[in-house]
Amino acid sequence: MRHGRIHIADEIEPLQDEELWNGEEDGDHAGWYCVRTNPFPCPAPGCSYVAEFMTAAHLVLVWQERDDPNLLRHAGRAKEVGRNPRVVTYESTFGPSASYYAWEAAGRPVHGIRK
Repeated sequence: MRHGRIHIADEIEPLQDEELWNGEEDGDHAGWYCVRTNPFPCPAPGCSYVAEFMTAAHLVLVWQERDDPNLLRHAGRAKEVGRNPRVVTYESTFGPSASYYAWEAAGRPVHGIRK
């Protein structure tokens, strides 16, 4: 089991002229799995994006296997905070996607917060 750390910024400000991380280039994740949730707003100040899936930098996070331990862990966290998670097969109509492991390898970039 990996343990993470939470860092709390004393001051946060929205990034101006930010370029969002775009995940994998030309990744076709049709048939992979993602976690659909009740709608929730992006936590970045001033951002009006509302997610209906577990996302990172406004990209739907996807896993190749339905029973991937990290997928199940993230779905469990969403359940703990009342987001009603459901594991579903990803479709391109859900929006741009990124492999969870590519996101993790990229340093887990998030949208719109600078310390």
